[in-house]
Amino acid sequence: MSPLKRKKLGKIRSQLDILDNSLIKIIKKRTSLVKKVLALKEKKNQIVDQKRIKLILNNIRKKSIKNKIDPKITNRIWKNMIWSYIDFERRNFKKK
Repeated sequence: MSPLKRKKLGKIRSQLDILDNSLIKIIKKRTSLVKKVLALKEKKNQIVDQKRIKLILNNIRKKSIKNKIDPKITNRIWKNMIWSYIDFERRNFKKK
């Protein structure tokens, strides 16, 4: 790789690092909201809502296409996020 390309790569990676820091803040906010949702659930079987998952993934697909983002990328990201939070809820569920 040429020195010029290496410099450009470094700048782009710095921008990605800044974006990652923003995503961490958003994930923190999302986690806070998930905790509030979890506090309202009375039974562990209320954690997974397949209907809601389908709705979310369908909406993300539409928004991805509208914004010219590969829907396979966003689908995979959201599925991972959803199932990560389901795991989080299962681990933190407290019987009432």
